[in-house]
Amino acid sequence: MLITIDKAGSSDVLLYPAYAGETFPYPLSEARKRPGTMTWLYSRTEGETDMLSAGMGERSRSTLERVRRAGGASARSLLLEGRNAGTLVGSLEPLAEREIGRSKEVAAEWLQAWIEGWLLGLYRFDKYRGVTKLVGEVRLNLQSEDWNGLTLAELDEVIRIAAHRAEGANLTRDWVNETPGALNPDTFVQWTEELFKDKPVGIRIYRGQELADRGMNGLLTVGAGSLYAPALIELTYDGLPGSEAPTLALVGKAITFDMGGMNAKTGRDISDARMDMGGAAAVIGAMDILVRQRAGTRVTALIAVADNLPDARSTLPSSVITYPNGLTVQVANTDGEGRLVLADALIHAAGLGVAQAIDIATLTGNVGDALGLGIAGIWGDTAMTRTLVEIGERNGERLWPMPLMDDYESELKSHYADLRNVGTSTLAGAIVAALFIRRFVAEPMSWVHIDMAGTVQYKQDVGYAEAGATGYGARLLADYAVQYARQHKSDNREISS
Repeated sequence: MLITIDKAGSSDVLLYPAYAGETFPYPLSEARKRPGTMTWLYSRTEGETDMLSAGMGERSRSTLERVRRAGGASARSLLLEGRNAGTLVGSLEPLAEREIGRSKEVAAEWLQAWIEGWLLGLYRFDKYRGVTKLVGEVRLNLQSEDWNGLTLAELDEVIRIAAHRAEGANLTRDWVNETPGALNPDTFVQWTEELFKDKPVGIRIYRGQELADRGMNGLLTVGAGSLYAPALIELTYDGLPGSEAPTLALVGKAITFDMGGMNAKTGRDISDARMDMGGAAAVIGAMDILVRQRAGTRVTALIAVADNLPDARSTLPSSVITYPNGLTVQVANTDGEGRLVLADALIHAAGLGVAQAIDIATLTGNVGDALGLGIAGIWGDTAMTRTLVEIGERNGERLWPMPLMDDYESELKSHYADLRNVGTSTLAGAIVAALFIRRFVAEPMSWVHIDMAGTVQYKQDVGYAEAGATGYGARLLADYAVQYARQHKSDNREISS
């Protein structure tokens, strides 16, 4: 990671955030100060330095996500221009009266957001590129005098935290972008074991007969047609040893390739079927962030891994499967597989005694129809939803609360079993899927479901993301885990007092 402090070079480009309605070192139209607008100002003489203006819009409407995107767009602009370094000229917002006492905190937040965006913006998945591969690195230099009295040690800490968060998100991107030739249920398990083997993370893998003995029939049903056996990965991280703090479960769907099973997908290009493990990759990225930061929280990650392929051994539509909680499910459509494996993981989470569970999955195309590609849907516990939405507004991984419409449960009625896995109509598919999953959430566990099918990838370069996997969810889940532990400590203090 090439981030330096007070080490500007003669070849550095000066990076200027440009705010609407404010003066700028050189003439710059207001149109060039709009958010997301990048403007090169090239030197006229040998003694001058090239500048890059990053449009920020109005200061009063500035957000950390806008800062993050400006940082990412700046990094990408330098990379594409073939430059190797840029020096950020600090341009913090004037502090409101209520923020005077937290000037260092405001400066640290702004700078962390910029660096996160910068590092996310430099991401490229170029493992399989040849002559079109971009080469070179871009260094970011900071000027210590710009950051409201932050010491060098404090600046280093801001850089470290931002780097950990970007590394976790970029790890998620790498896994989601991978090709099916490299990533399958076997290698998903192998990579997970290798990632955490020398870290303070407990690893247990459930496969084969043990899945059958534990009644994980969703995984066995979905994975029946693959060369690779399904698995449930259980990762445990205890950043609060000796504490009685409750455990949070992060549950991810890892369908490494979703052909739809016997209800096979068709289309000119179904390459995106390899990204149906985006929720699980987000959980992996979140765990990576928590471990890197040595976060004081207690988390269990449960990842349901399988391929969903058509084969002579594949489950046939209309088959009925039974879960350990007594529910029977008619598999009306084998392309509704994600909810079947999440059910296994949520039942297992209840058996572990977790207090809260968040399941995250690329579950339905319907959620993208409703919300587009910039925001995921969330269902379930009101308090958890409120906290996650607030976190998402700050870190850019946004969520929109969606209703659990009890009246729609009639869509899940089966003539052959307790439930069918897909609705009887094409309407409200994301809501019906959430209602199905809710049936596998045991009391008293609090639960939310995140459908991130729309947010798993960008179709073109946007802000700090290149076309391809976004890394959505890694920072969101990690931030929630930390805040959940802090809230528990706060609640305990109130009770004891």
